[in-house]
Amino acid sequence: MYKTLKKLILAAEFSVIIAVFSQFTFPLGIIPLTGQTFAISCTATILGKKVGSTAVCMYLLLGVIGMPVFAGMSGGIGVLFGPTGGYLVGFVVQTWLIGSLMKYSGNHYLRVLLANWIGSVGALCCGTLWLMLSANLSFLHAITSGFLPFVFPEMVKSTMAASIGIILKKRLNRFHFTDVH
Repeated sequence: MYKTLKKLILAAEFSVIIAVFSQFTFPLGIIPLTGQTFAISCTATILGKKVGSTAVCMYLLLGVIGMPVFAGMSGGIGVLFGPTGGYLVGFVVQTWLIGSLMKYSGNHYLRVLLANWIGSVGALCCGTLWLMLSANLSFLHAITSGFLPFVFPEMVKSTMAASIGIILKKRLNRFHFTDVH
């Protein structure tokens, strides 16, 4: 029971961290560039697949019930059905991918970096597909407005998250804060 409670508390703490980083936004066409994905990558790198995904689901639940935790202090179920909804759902995919690949990384930097890059591309694919469907865009227009402008920034944020995540994970594990996998 103690380990379960510890996992839930860590997930709740990281869902708040994601909410805070979500407020760092830069307008970039239909979809803003945000700090969410950096926080998502850090969460997955530090907490792993199960607890990290729980944190992301808690974050999404907070937003769905109306808390202003999404980018631009937005919230409500309507955000999930808007043009950015696929990216939000893609965060669960991103966390699951990173956490799954982290299992085999042994905290080796290049493997953790690759896991973060793959996770970011997974979230971008989910978001771009939903953008195409929800905004009734052609595939090419969805790619040029919802995927390509974000590839480089996501790779930069993923690289930073992998670097910071590995360091924090090692330090936190030393004191048994995050050894919950």
